[in-house]
Amino acid sequence: MSSNGQQRSAIHPGLVVDIVLKQDQATGKTTRGVVKDLLTKSPNHPHGIKVRLQSGEVGRIKAIVSGDSKP
Repeated sequence: MSSNGQQRSAIHPGLVVDIVLKQDQATGKTTRGVVKDLLTKSPNHPHGIKVRLQSGEVGRIKAIVSGDSKP
């Protein structure tokens, strides 16, 4: 299983991930959050699967941090 966020099958709601927001693409700055929705429909994407975090932020996954966000 790939943990770099390019395979849609590896991504699901509740996953803790690092994403790059659209405005941060030039710098590569990442934002950590919990996946709410998967926005990319294709099974994989070379720049990372696009997701919406629970915070409402949208970006492409750069890294999967951990399985599920458990309190």
